[in-house]
Amino acid sequence: MLVVLALVFGAIAGAAAHYALPLRSMRGASVGAILGALLGTGTWTALTWAGMGPDSGWIWLLSIAVPVIVVPIALLVVSRLRAARDARTQRELGIA
Repeated sequence: MLVVLALVFGAIAGAAAHYALPLRSMRGASVGAILGALLGTGTWTALTWAGMGPDSGWIWLLSIAVPVIVVPIALLVVSRLRAARDARTQRELGIA
């Protein structure tokens, strides 16, 4: 059941990253939260399968750190790709 805490921490980190980063209009509001939740839960699950228990500090640290580090990078990449694709499409359609 402690995996739910990793899910919640990841979702909070992802939502915070969404609102802290530029180009919010280029991505959905839930993308960061969902990605953070998936990364937090996935990290917790992988470390549990690797033999770590909830009494280990590493499982907590990594389950929080992975979403905090990876989500902002992913959101920036997705937003910039979307902005570039939208600009290219506008040029092709002759509306830019």
